[in-house]
Parts: sequence; structure tokens; C-alpha cells
Amino acid sequence: MKVIIIEDEKPSARRLQRMLEKNGLEVQTMLHSVEAAINWFQHNTHPTLIFLDIQLSDGLSFEIFETVKVTSAIIFTTAYDEYALQAFKLNSIDYLLKPIDDDELQQAITKFKTNYHQQQTVSLDFTEIKNLLVNPVERVYKERFSVKIGQHLKLINVSDVECVFSQKKGTYLHTVEGRNYLIDNTLEELESQLEPNQFYRVNRTFYVNINAIKDMVSYTNSRLQIMLNNYNEQDIIVARERVKDFKNWLT
Repeated sequence: MKVIIIEDEKPSARRLQRMLEKNGLEVQTMLHSVEAAINWFQHNTHPTLIFLDIQLSDGLSFEIFETVKVTSAIIFTTAYDEYALQAFKLNSIDYLLKPIDDDELQQAITKFKTNYHQQQTVSLDFTEIKNLLVNPVERVYKERFSVKIGQHLKLINVSDVECVFSQKKGTYLHTVEGRNYLIDNTLEELESQLEPNQFYRVNRTFYVNINAIKDMVSYTNSRLQIMLNNYNEQDIIVARERVKDFKNWLT
């Protein structure tokens, strides 16, 4: 069985690949944009199964199917609200709401193996999906974090978080008060929970709050260094491959 992943966030794609391998599925390739996917489908034998994110770096993934006819079964992997997804769930095998859960992934794979022969063509109504995505159900993002301090729980408003970072296998919030708090989430899990207009993942380690940025300066190898209002524990560097997108995000 040939499987591919179409996902613009490379860490998320690698995480999904590891999860699929644990379920006995070998990922043939990983694609990260509409353009790359179209080119790949035009020059390669189509896979049996696609794990497909909806919102890619250069557009919505249904644009792929407006250009090429894909005969593969599809499982959506998306951060879109589950109520919106229910409107077209019957047009695909299943969907997995990010962050992807191990049990739900296993159930989706079982559903595919049970109901679809490897050579079966799956016809999806992408016009219906496109209409839905043009006016999707409004996404509700995280408004506060609950952190444990000794035997107590403390609520921290997202607006009071300057950055979120990973360090020594832990994930931490840094607040406007200049304090760090350990949280249970991973950076990958926060991908679908943080308001994308407010938070940006500048590298593998950091999400930054646009309202906390004090200064930005050029750094080596065409990168940028960010200074926040209160955080000064380590340098925050925008990865070179993210600099262009980061500048677009700022405006």
C-alpha cells in the first residue's frame, strides 16, 4: 500500500509519518504545498491513500484536485472545526482533527482497510468542500492556559503570553510578568490552538506573540533575530526558510 502525506508544517508531517509507521503503513513521500503536490501527481503513480491537510502554505488543498484527477482514497488531517467537517465527512473516508490522536488515527486506518479495496477510486465532491471552506465555521482559539503551581492551578490569559518555547523536553509559557510556566502541550499540539494572527512559530523551538515584539534585527545567514519586551533568556532566531512568511505575517 502506497501512502503519502500532504502537510505544510514539516514537524507535523514527520510526527504523522512516525504514527503511521507504528500502524504498519510506509509513507512514500511527504509534500508541503499545492504546487509541489500538483507536480508530484503529474509525474508519479498515485498512491492508495493520502493523508491531506486542508490549508497549505500556498493555498487550500482542494486546488490540487482542480488541476489533476486524483484516484486515491483520502483521510483529512485538519485544524478546521469539527462541526464544519461533519458537512462533508461522508465525501471522504474520515478526518482527523489536529492534534491527531493515536486511537483516532488507528480507527481511521481500520475504516479504510475495511471499506476500501486498494484499487477502488474514491470520488470526492471538492466543489462542496470549496464552498464550505470559503465560508468556514469560525474557529475558536485558546483564550487561556491552566498551569500547575505546587498544589494550585493558575489561569493565564493567552494575551499575557509573550512566547511559548520548548526546552529539555518540556514546553513553557513566558508571560509579560517575566515568569516561565511549564505546560502539558507540545508545540505541535498548539499549532491548531493558538490564534495564527497573534502567534507565529519562528523556528522549531519558539512561538512568539506579535504584541510582545520589541525589536527585530538582521542576523547571520539571512535570518532575523527577535527581541521581546521581557524575554531575554536565549536568542530567538527566525529560521531562514521562515523569514519571508514571517515578514508577511507581520503585515
